[in-house]
Amino acid sequence: MWRTIDAHLRTVRLPVRTVLLSHHQYPPSLPPLKPPNSLHFFSLSETLTISSSTPYPPSPILAFTTRCINSVAFGRGRNLVPVRCISSISSSAAPNQQHTAVGWNEPVTCSELGDGGKGTNIEEDARQSIPVRAFLFSTSVDLKSLVEQNKKNFIPPTSRMTNYVVLKFGNLSQAPGLGSCISGSNCCYMVVFQYGSIVLFNVREHEVDEYLNLVRKHASGLLPETRKDEYEVREKPTLNTWMQGGLDYIMLQFLNTDGIRMIGSVLGQSIALDYYGRQVDGMVAEFTDINRGMEKTGTFSMDSKKLFQIVGKANSNLADVILKLGLFERSDIAWKDAKYAQIWEYLRDEFELTQRFASLDFKLKFVEHNIRFLQEILQNRKSDFLEWLIIVLISVEIIISVFDLVQRSGFKFL
Repeated sequence: MWRTIDAHLRTVRLPVRTVLLSHHQYPPSLPPLKPPNSLHFFSLSETLTISSSTPYPPSPILAFTTRCINSVAFGRGRNLVPVRCISSISSSAAPNQQHTAVGWNEPVTCSELGDGGKGTNIEEDARQSIPVRAFLFSTSVDLKSLVEQNKKNFIPPTSRMTNYVVLKFGNLSQAPGLGSCISGSNCCYMVVFQYGSIVLFNVREHEVDEYLNLVRKHASGLLPETRKDEYEVREKPTLNTWMQGGLDYIMLQFLNTDGIRMIGSVLGQSIALDYYGRQVDGMVAEFTDINRGMEKTGTFSMDSKKLFQIVGKANSNLADVILKLGLFERSDIAWKDAKYAQIWEYLRDEFELTQRFASLDFKLKFVEHNIRFLQEILQNRKSDFLEWLIIVLISVEIIISVFDLVQRSGFKFL
């Protein structure tokens, strides 16, 4: 890296324009610089005597201070120490002055060091990252009883949506308002939905079970396995735009409770939609096996009771997706503020909620078509049975009538 001496040095016409320190070649009077063994800042001061055969002022002295961010600057064959100076030379210096002092007092920032600043940027990104985890282990949660036992953690709603609650843990006196940051704090949030989804913000991995157990006491319709999904929110107050999307994360200028509600609602719908999608996939697989059996044998052995159970399951799944999840209901927060509408639309597109519901609806139509087909077959079977029963009864009645007629006529059988 090259650093040029500023305009003040040009006025005194020094023969040296650039100072470059490297372990390959050093100035005659400057001892070699040794790289630090730690990643801490270091500072050193040296005196450089510039000799020249030109008629310029003899041997001016440059007093400078160099700073390096970490030892990365000395690795990978890039053993250069960048320095920058702010000159303190006066243009009125006497021509016969033997020494001129130049103060090198402007530090080099991390971003100017190239590779040397990557470690710091990674640490900053990690500090500003908010982990988001979504869970689903039941199909229903009693929100009223949950709020009753966690009144001090309950955050009052700001919209008319009543199918979820937001609970805050940690520093309860600090409310995330406009421009405040959640990342790096001990505050964590839990969004619980009536249809069973739970979304945790800024909760450490080893603390997840503790928060899930708070909801498990008020849950019903427990599932055999817990479903999980992960996402990430990054806060960057210096972001030029309100939000910016990335791979498995969204970057915001700041995250407040409205943003938590908006992000939590989409993640809660996503993981619940995944559960209902798998339920429908199971029904599709079951009908596929029936159709393959019919292809081989020409008949099927399903009774009407099991078929009716599948009909009820398919209808309830579709009703839950439309009514409980509110998949097509736009949040009041998104209606009121275009910023949150942007988050809502971006996340719905990111998690492909519309496409996944279209796929779910297509599978349900396939199930419905098979149900209707099998119902017709069962109905035909029942009709055939009733027809044969009627034929048998009529035949029996005819036989009885003939026998009675014969008895009355006095006809005797041999």
